[in-house]
Amino acid sequence: MAEKFNLSWDGIGERYFETGCDRGVFYKQENGAYGNGVAWNGLISVSQNPSGAEPTALYADNIKYLNLMSREEFAASISCYTYPPEFAECNGEKELCAGVKLGQQSRVPFGFSYRTKIGNDEKGSAFAYKIHLVYGALASPSEKQYQTEGESPEAMELSYEVTTTPIEVEGFEPTAHIEIDSRNFTDAAGQAKLAAFEQYLYGKPEVDPGEGGSVVPAVPAKLPLPAKIIELLGADD
Repeated sequence: MAEKFNLSWDGIGERYFETGCDRGVFYKQENGAYGNGVAWNGLISVSQNPSGAEPTALYADNIKYLNLMSREEFAASISCYTYPPEFAECNGEKELCAGVKLGQQSRVPFGFSYRTKIGNDEKGSAFAYKIHLVYGALASPSEKQYQTEGESPEAMELSYEVTTTPIEVEGFEPTAHIEIDSRNFTDAAGQAKLAAFEQYLYGKPEVDPGEGGSVVPAVPAKLPLPAKIIELLGADD
């Protein structure tokens, strides 16, 4: 006789997994603000490498008194085949004159975003997704290995170690990483909020209605700060 429990495991449609990495966007930071976003083509992967949040045990009266937790730091590794031209200053490059770049220059901080997919047993990897926002990033130099072409040529892969400086979030601890999970925006109102958020994040193209109509100018992509995220996604909460 099978045992019966209040809990059940691996129900249909509840076997979730995460995969993929796409829709990379780069936002250069200038004078404390993030500039317009540009598409990051050739993005292979983003590995999140948090550190810290380690306990330090304190003892008193011959017993363990309490644990103090160190602050958590967000770091990441970005792998790609190429990067947008605007990333050059974040990579320690500056133009000496047209077509000539200097290396080993000061590195500019930046923000970036990317999307990962959430799959389940019914819809595969098309079930849902997460949008990741990263703030206050600084990239370390990448190794570049040039080699002769053989019978099976390979594209050179670039990899950057990224550290971050957290930003303030009213009512919470500072953070450098925010996730938006599409599974929380499934009804009509939620989908409208998410669509408005993505239009802010990725921008809007120019719309030409044709003869007699007024052209609607393009809207640039922007990296939303926490207050803007609340405005777009949490207005009714």
